[in-house]
Amino acid sequence: MEPNFDLFGQPVREGFGNRGRPPYEPTEKDRNKVKLLMALGWVNIRIANALGISPATLNRYFRADMKERDAMRDRLDARRFEIALEQANAGNVTALRELGAMIDRNDRMTIEASMGKGSDQPAASKDKIGKKMIDEQRAHAADADLMAELESEAAAQNARH
Repeated sequence: MEPNFDLFGQPVREGFGNRGRPPYEPTEKDRNKVKLLMALGWVNIRIANALGISPATLNRYFRADMKERDAMRDRLDARRFEIALEQANAGNVTALRELGAMIDRNDRMTIEASMGKGSDQPAASKDKIGKKMIDEQRAHAADADLMAELESEAAAQNARH
């Protein structure tokens, strides 16, 4: 008996004649979909909605995959490079151009990352001034303005301090 699929390609699970909802059975296709969506930066609720399951079910059946969330984007990019290289080696000129563009993009990202780490981070933290520092600077400026005004009044009246 062939499994029935809904409008979005998800298999429609049979009830097996039992009461309640049947248990979820993850497939390899579901695992690959979860890995892809994690590589794209989707949050757990959104991934669960895409699979048609609850977030608790997602955590239960895909816990091992979700522990590697940070590495998924790197794996996706590595797989894209691998496929482009295979196609370029097979003689596909378009794949060769795309591989070159991917390498250039990767080199740019590497250079930007190395340049950004050295100077931008400490400079940004030095430039940021908190509320207390701003209030203190305003107080000093107001005090200096008041003293200048008093000095000018005193000079106009020929008074001495």
